[in-house]
Amino acid sequence: MPAAAMANSGEEMNNPPHFLVVTYPAQGHINPARHLALRLMRATGARVTLSTAVSAVRKMFGEMPEGEFVDGAGVRYAPYSDGYDDGFDRNVHDSATYMTNVRLVGARTLAGVLDRLRGEGRPVTRVVYTLLLTWVSGVAREHGVPSALYWIQPASVLAAYFHYFRDTDGARRAVAAAAARRDRMGIVSVPGLPPLRLRDLPSFITVADGDDDPYAFVLDSFRDIVDVLAAGESAPAVLANTFDAMEPEAVASLRRHGVDVIPIGPVLSFLDAGDGDVTAGAGKADLFKHDDASSYLDWLDTMPARSVVYISFGSLSTMSRRQIREVSRAMADGDHPFLWVLRKDNRGEDDDASLAAATFAADGGERRGVVVEWCDQVKVLAHPSVGCFVTHCGWNSTLEAVASGVPTVCVPQWTDQGTNAWIVVERLGVGVRAAVSREDGVLEADELARCIDVVTSEAVRGNAAAWREKARAAVADGGSSEMNLRAFVGKVGAN
Repeated sequence: MPAAAMANSGEEMNNPPHFLVVTYPAQGHINPARHLALRLMRATGARVTLSTAVSAVRKMFGEMPEGEFVDGAGVRYAPYSDGYDDGFDRNVHDSATYMTNVRLVGARTLAGVLDRLRGEGRPVTRVVYTLLLTWVSGVAREHGVPSALYWIQPASVLAAYFHYFRDTDGARRAVAAAAARRDRMGIVSVPGLPPLRLRDLPSFITVADGDDDPYAFVLDSFRDIVDVLAAGESAPAVLANTFDAMEPEAVASLRRHGVDVIPIGPVLSFLDAGDGDVTAGAGKADLFKHDDASSYLDWLDTMPARSVVYISFGSLSTMSRRQIREVSRAMADGDHPFLWVLRKDNRGEDDDASLAAATFAADGGERRGVVVEWCDQVKVLAHPSVGCFVTHCGWNSTLEAVASGVPTVCVPQWTDQGTNAWIVVERLGVGVRAAVSREDGVLEADELARCIDVVTSEAVRGNAAAWREKARAAVADGGSSEMNLRAFVGKVGAN
């Protein structure tokens, strides 16, 4: 809807609040940050500047103009430096060292962004930051600017971290005991949430004491977030990329313990388009080069309704050689056409035969599948020929599937993905969690085929269609998330 229609007063439109949205330079963080920037602009008339690392901006847009610039969707950028302006290579650089450097270099260069905006007569009213960037709140405080956390994972994950680090009702001890037993199916009680198995909790808190944990530094970042949220009156508000109907227990549990959680999701730009047209969304800001859309969208146009299996394990996941062979075998032996996102850096030349066998019919004739390196996932999920989604269950992908009404085969691997799968299967009933090999975590062909049969049933499809409407109602005019966001912006503008 027009921004002017959302303004509370003429004075508010003449001097709208200015949000600086600061995000970690990873695809799964940049996407929801851009979606939030666009929603704030379109739905409230607020002024918004997005800040991510110079390295990410160069990947997305090539040569970066000096200072600020605006992308094709109207999002204004003012990058900070993370100390790795030429890019971070996980095969070369140490992740723990990176987190230390981004805290030091990022704090200094983000302070420069705030100073410049103030000096140009566009002072920031509120800083909003995503995960792994707790240091941003300190920079904002030094500049006299309030801050808010943008939580881009489920509220249930935030509740799990909060009660784990606070050891609410012995939650930390219960998790540690189950982890020590290595009992992935053991029930763990988290205050305010339904019973969860250990495998349903964020992976970072389920590592047994004494086990080697290469991601311990990430857990420190989540501990910092909980410390900030437990700081009483000085704690920031939390804008959560979820909606009331999806996670009522988690939101209520956090609020009972003093966390100001504001559900504003699903924050997806295609839901903000007035006619629901996914082509009117956020445009492109990807760290990966897209395949030519016609190579897969035109092919999808030729497929029967709800027939295609869409397979994508996200931007960070890598597939083992055996996993590629098992997915290829399932697709070759099955009756479903498929679209598979599989980057070349995830496969070797010895996988070509397996992919060819899966892609073409046994007689070498009709093309049964398409393999691409990267695609426009929103357009794919919105396509009427897509019948289910085989996914790692990142929260962005999960929300996109729910809002598109596409049933999901969940193959979680780490971080919040186990909890996301629990929400999809147990809370919403819109998918199934695949069983994987205990030895190497591979989803085998027979199990994948079984899961596809389950999620393409009429019962699961019916649930998916119902939750699609609930997700869209939350962000529609007068919906719970839309009202929550408008109230938050109103408070910021009044300060």
